[in-house]
Amino acid sequence: MLKVSNLVKEFGRVRIINSATFQIGQSEIVSLVGPNGAGKTTLVNLISGHILPTSGKIEYLGKDVTFASPYKRIKMGMARNFQITNLFEGSTVLDNIRTCLLSAQEKIHKAFLPVSHYKDITTEAIEILNIFGLSEKDKLLPASLSEGDKKVLDTAMAFALKSRFLLLDEPTSGVATGDKFKVMDIIVAAIRKGKMSCLIVEHDMDIVSDYSDRVLVLSEGAILADGKPSDIMAQSSVKEILFGVR
Repeated sequence: MLKVSNLVKEFGRVRIINSATFQIGQSEIVSLVGPNGAGKTTLVNLISGHILPTSGKIEYLGKDVTFASPYKRIKMGMARNFQITNLFEGSTVLDNIRTCLLSAQEKIHKAFLPVSHYKDITTEAIEILNIFGLSEKDKLLPASLSEGDKKVLDTAMAFALKSRFLLLDEPTSGVATGDKFKVMDIIVAAIRKGKMSCLIVEHDMDIVSDYSDRVLVLSEGAILADGKPSDIMAQSSVKEILFGVR
């Protein structure tokens, strides 16, 4: 699904990503962890095309997308969220989803038509809200939602773009501790249902352990470890980097 080879990103004389190499397979959920400043968000920005690498290669679905625009990657089925949710604040929850569906079906240029004209869009949007547990909040504006529901809606919008690969940057940031697992249950169930692949940037190691097929540990811009959560968490070098434990 995704192959990253010897990826390097330098800002001036500072190297943020240092020859990062890894792969993510079909229907695989992989978490990316590391200390603050390790380069996790920079790596996600490189994969999504929001910044371009200094050197190295990114392949998606067997095609070289190293210098492809974010738009082209979205058209190929790659979508992402951001640490700060990116919602259409003046539109209802339902219309947020309908907007993404219109875009995915290249009907967004006809959006001046009444949305009721697109009955298939509305039907599919309602189905997506059901999948993500938001059907009872379809008429609300995003400002009325809890932080957890905003995160779920943000992911549902990426889902509505017909994504095959999701990049989720801190999907539980700002969410109350008691709601984090509920949010992840909903998101991961939808990912599994859609048979999508996913790279998740996450700090909460309980979430990483419970929801990941594999874990990548990023340290000083390089991949230090790659493996199953239980194996990774048992490594002394990982414990030292993440928790300061020797």
